[in-house]
Amino acid sequence: MNDLLTRLCNRFQPTELELEVEEELHLHIEMLVYEHIQRGMSPEEARAATLKRFGNLNEIKNECMEICSRNRPLQRALKLGAILVFLTGVLVRIAGTNLHVTRIGTTLIIIAVLGRLFHYVRSLSPSHFHSRNKTSSFPL
Repeated sequence: MNDLLTRLCNRFQPTELELEVEEELHLHIEMLVYEHIQRGMSPEEARAATLKRFGNLNEIKNECMEICSRNRPLQRALKLGAILVFLTGVLVRIAGTNLHVTRIGTTLIIIAVLGRLFHYVRSLSPSHFHSRNKTSSFPL
């Protein structure tokens, strides 16, 4: 029972990744506010222009967290597998003396490159940054 309560309490506390993403976003916001102030805006105008440019900071934070958490064990294993297939193909190409053997190496290289490209394309998602008109509830 105590373990269950601990896990439930930990769900509502920000994780290290979440704190890191928030800190990074705050840094970018402050840098942009400073740039606006350097261009002659008042601090209030600079902060308003920055928040308008960033849009909904909660969406941006969630998207950044999603990007950071994409390296899951299965995905890492698939990436490692593609690298191993590629290296096997290179070794077969280098060591192969027969034309058919070198073609097998070339095929392995092509499979590894296409697999990695497919994995990259699958991990892409449409950007949510275009919805800039929404107000932010991100604390500053």
